[in-house]
Amino acid sequence: MNQEKHLQERALLVGAVHSGMMKETVEEHLDELALLAETAGAEVVGRVTQKRERIDSRYFIGKGKAEEIVQQAKALDLQIIIFDDELSPSHVRNYLKLAETVKVMDRTGLILDIFRQHAKTKEAKTQVELAHLLYLLPRLTRLWTHLERQMGGIGTRAGAGETQIEVDRRLIRDRIAKLKKELKKIDRERATQGKRRKGLFRVALVGYTNAGKSTLMNALTGSDVVTLDQLFATLDTTVRTLELNSHHKVLLSDSVGFIRKLPHTLVASFKSTLMEVLEADLLLIVLDASNPSVDDHLQTVREVLTDIGARKKRQILVMNKVDLIEDGRELQGLKSRFEEAVFVSALNRLRLDPLTEVIYDVIEESFCTRTVFFDHTLTKEIASVYDDVEVLDTSYEEDGVHLKIRGESAVVNRVEKLARRGREVVR
Repeated sequence: MNQEKHLQERALLVGAVHSGMMKETVEEHLDELALLAETAGAEVVGRVTQKRERIDSRYFIGKGKAEEIVQQAKALDLQIIIFDDELSPSHVRNYLKLAETVKVMDRTGLILDIFRQHAKTKEAKTQVELAHLLYLLPRLTRLWTHLERQMGGIGTRAGAGETQIEVDRRLIRDRIAKLKKELKKIDRERATQGKRRKGLFRVALVGYTNAGKSTLMNALTGSDVVTLDQLFATLDTTVRTLELNSHHKVLLSDSVGFIRKLPHTLVASFKSTLMEVLEADLLLIVLDASNPSVDDHLQTVREVLTDIGARKKRQILVMNKVDLIEDGRELQGLKSRFEEAVFVSALNRLRLDPLTEVIYDVIEESFCTRTVFFDHTLTKEIASVYDDVEVLDTSYEEDGVHLKIRGESAVVNRVEKLARRGREVVR
């Protein structure tokens, strides 16, 4: 334990108060940056805020303040300075010269580091490596390379980052091209899986990171998706079946959580993972009701949904972690502000029935009732209908077996095509 503590990097956080911003807002953002730093494995020692009318072209916060922060970090024997805003390639180069042995990185680099730690499957590792190289490419310098080899740690973990920094831009571009090809192959495989699932109603869990999406999936489906009390515990898409009743079955998916200032390279690289969101019939937006920044989190989620083209999808707002709200007036206030939301505690499995009822109602809106008929000889096909839809009535006529069926429109359409093809083959 003592050895782990000794190896833990000590960090100083920096936030800029831009024109029109409240200092309290910047402090909230730094609170989240502290959580990110801790998730990455750092110990946050202090924080600094600087008011700026405009971004300084050389040091983001101005040369004088930059020198002061670097000196403060060295005096406190800190290993890393982390900015809450994204630094440009020129900012990074200037800080590397100024800071010497103290690393300087931004929020984007920190998030990418966390993603590299949490990537387990080939798909996630490919997506994260691509995002990291796209971020790293314009920031490559000989000075950066030299420091990367010596310093290690957060932002420079072994693997894609450390090995690729030591090669030239041409090789990195070649690697990026290869990764993009691999992701296209993954896209095709995912599309094939999607065809096999065609006809089932699809629900996607989306939300701010650490809002409890995976815990909610486990509570609803009885599955064993890994849940951790940390940011970005889930990167890979997990799909499970949720049976509402004998005739209402949905596919429930859970993937990477969102966060404010989510790096665009990550959104682009995780496009195949986020396809589950784009292809869903219904989105469950999961938020931590006990978090004071819940309004800001909802806005961030909606902004990301807009970025990926999923904003107009049918949505249900799910306020999770109500068990952490001890003040009854606070909870009542939230219910007044979010009247359309369903309030639950996934961890304690509280009020899940109202949520499944809302999902059921949405599915029912897409259900239809029709009559189809099969040739008498198609016994196997007729038997399969009972597995896919609800059979309300069966009638044996001279021209065939007439079935009055009810189910999700896409599934009913599929049954109709099956009956039609069967009759054509018999003829």
